Amino acid sequence: MTAARPLRPRLVLGLLLVGYILNFLDRQMLGILAEPIKADLKLSDAQFGAIGGLAFALLYAVLGIPLGYLADRTSRSGVIAASLAVWSGFTALCGAAGSFAQLFACRLGVGIGEAGGVAPAAALIADYFPPERRARAMAVYYLGVPLGLAGGTFMGAFIAHAINWRAAFWIMGLAGVLFAPILWLVVRDVPTSRPAPPPISQVFAMLRQKTAFWLLAFASAASSLCGYGLALWAPSVMMRSFHLDLLTTAMFLGSLLLIGGCSGVFAGGWLADRLGRADPGWYAKLPAIAWLISIPAWGFGLFAPSLWIAWPLLLVGNALNILWLGPLLTAVQSLVPATMRSTATGCFLMINSLIGLGVGPLLMGRISDALKATYGVDSLRDAAVGCTAFYLLAAGLVLLGMRSLRRCWTADHTV
Repeated sequence: MTAARPLRPRLVLGLLLVGYILNFLDRQMLGILAEPIKADLKLSDAQFGAIGGLAFALLYAVLGIPLGYLADRTSRSGVIAASLAVWSGFTALCGAAGSFAQLFACRLGVGIGEAGGVAPAAALIADYFPPERRARAMAVYYLGVPLGLAGGTFMGAFIAHAINWRAAFWIMGLAGVLFAPILWLVVRDVPTSRPAPPPISQVFAMLRQKTAFWLLAFASAASSLCGYGLALWAPSVMMRSFHLDLLTTAMFLGSLLLIGGCSGVFAGGWLADRLGRADPGWYAKLPAIAWLISIPAWGFGLFAPSLWIAWPLLLVGNALNILWLGPLLTAVQSLVPATMRSTATGCFLMINSLIGLGVGPLLMGRISDALKATYGVDSLRDAAVGCTAFYLLAAGLVLLGMRSLRRCWTADHTV
């Protein structure tokens, strides 16, 4: 890898982090604004679950591979900036939706844009940072998830309270459109002498031989099925089962996402770099341990008799269900050559999104609708707790992939 100026990697990482914060900020606003949007557009839980998950995931998942491949062949930073402009524009349009169909279509557009943001960014970080610092750098980037979730919760609620839910989408969408040219002007690909990216069929051929890749991908998908569902529906659970208003819900969940999410993501990257030096298997073991502990944390937290008891339990759940990001995404970068990183990450995220994002929010909404006649307002909480069983499946899959991960791991694939 060609060396960059000493401060350059940190600057690039910081700008990519801001872009990723905007990515998840736009996603999470939908969750905190669920109740006013549902009331305004007269939506059921299942319909809102389709908007929050399926609509976004359909094109987000499918386009991740071709956009990742395009980034490997052209400019990773250019694809990221263009994607940011597209998803932010469609976020703004969400504020003008007047029906289920219109909001569904706008969320499809958000998914189109965000499909080109993550895979090229992960590959770019792998280019800028050496292997021994890569998981920590990746974890800093993935701080965008909890920071964006917390920011979307806080800002969406406060803008909606001060104006209305539509204004929240307009304001946040405009912010992303204005930031896109800044990212494009400053962030640059690392110049290297490596060969041109191979045909996409060659990438698929290599991935077919990597058992670790598939087990880690489906493990992350099982985890995200629950994680994305909780991200969308947790605000509604707090309002229905704990009887909180919009702003109190935002402050309660925002603090959990900010403190728990950031500590979990950073801890995952730091521990993976530290423990993975001697044994790459830790890149799989760490997420498995975290997921197993998160199951009772979420269960007891969502059924806690008071907010004082719920907060520390849910803090643990929020930290551990997101810890996998740094370790597993770093592992994917170490399974393929540098010229295949964006495309391989796109494949990984496609599986994660189609199952996790496409199924999770919709499944929780459908279960909630089915249980509503028996459990009333608590049906959504019961659905959320029941879906945490998918963390057990995720842990089992990632542990199955640990031996293959050790065998396929390569110290560096920079050239």
